[in-house]
Amino acid sequence: MSTNMIATESAKIRQPDPIVLTDAERQRCEVWTRVMGYHRPVSSFNIGKQGEHQERRFFQEARCAES
Repeated sequence: MSTNMIATESAKIRQPDPIVLTDAERQRCEVWTRVMGYHRPVSSFNIGKQGEHQERRFFQEARCAES
């Protein structure tokens, strides 16, 4: 089989339809975070701590250069 033929066959593979939920089918996601060395749900935080959690900035570290 040639590379061109393989690429053509793989392009024919049909992707599944995306799942669409109504609001009635959705459920609330509980977010947990690490605080003072242990994990707690954010919903159990007081108002001030919930505000601090919302203001957090997330970052991604750059990969190290391979030698």
